[in-house]
Amino acid sequence: MGKTTAKLVWREIPGLDPNEFTGPNQRHIGYRSNVSNRRRYGFASISVAEQGQDKDEFFPTSAQLLKHPLAIAALVPKDAALFAAGAIAGAAAKTVIAPLDRVKLLMQTHGLRAGQDVAKKGIGFIEALTLIGKEEGIKGYWKGNLPQVIRVIPYSAVQLFAYEAYKKFFRGKDGELSVIGRLAAGACAGMTSTFVTYPLDVLRLRLAVEPGYKTMTEVAVTMLREEGFASFYNGLGPSLIGIAPYIAVNFCVFDLVKKSLPEKYQKRTETSLVTALVSATVATVMCYPLDTVRRQMQMKGSPYQTVLDAIPGIVARDGVVGLYRGFVPNALKTLPNSSIRLTTFDSVKRLIAAAEKELQKLIEQNRKKQEQSAT
Repeated sequence: MGKTTAKLVWREIPGLDPNEFTGPNQRHIGYRSNVSNRRRYGFASISVAEQGQDKDEFFPTSAQLLKHPLAIAALVPKDAALFAAGAIAGAAAKTVIAPLDRVKLLMQTHGLRAGQDVAKKGIGFIEALTLIGKEEGIKGYWKGNLPQVIRVIPYSAVQLFAYEAYKKFFRGKDGELSVIGRLAAGACAGMTSTFVTYPLDVLRLRLAVEPGYKTMTEVAVTMLREEGFASFYNGLGPSLIGIAPYIAVNFCVFDLVKKSLPEKYQKRTETSLVTALVSATVATVMCYPLDTVRRQMQMKGSPYQTVLDAIPGIVARDGVVGLYRGFVPNALKTLPNSSIRLTTFDSVKRLIAAAEKELQKLIEQNRKKQEQSAT
């Protein structure tokens, strides 16, 4: 390390009246002028400068980076790396749990697709799982997964930035985010991301449960021609109503449970995993009926126009249990979804930390070599 010096610099501020500062924490710094016997006011700043070579001069060479490839990862901005990690984790999790999601969608919409005159309105988990394999083969379990993966990337991005923005907006005067503020920030972030990516969600549902469609483009063209642009936002109301409390409860419970644990456990990966599962379970039990309502309103030819129409209609046809159709596969997918997402994200964060440490190690090695050659 080079020598460090400190310099004290005084600058007079013309027109500054110290009497205007009446805050309890204000301190007036003055000095006597040699020209007149009056106190003049200015401000002082201390700057610390390191003498020696600029840090860039110790930056590893291309040959060094090739020998230590881990350090190359540190060249990527940390925020961008974490953002990419979240997107990759989300896409991987969605792909792994796609079969369970497909089964859940069929269970949620079977009664409406089967028609009012069919005696059996519900379909069980095993029956739906077997039906997909029998009629569509292995690929059928991942039908509609591509638009879901495509949707995850912008959804995660919008939700991430929106949540950070809303947290600043709802933060109190003391800079702290209250429980109510955290709930509001999560709700607004969930609604914002849902509104932006909702058409992709509708396309995914149509492609997954309606026969005859091969691609997402085909579904979109048919919807525009037969139902108009508004069909891309069918069921948006219950979606917003459903996602707002879900994200709000999920984030809030996660934060509160994690903060209640001893500090030595808060940064452990398994702690985050268990806490995420608890918060997701609580939020799902509370908000799942609205998800079922949303799915049935998205269906082509749905008789439901509003949430108030859909809830009594589903209960009249399938009973209260109809609101929880597909809950089992939805609950089962929570475990691998949360596990993959947290494990991937934590692994990338550890990789980023290791890369930064490796890069700093190379810089220090170059600095020491430079100092030894100078002496």
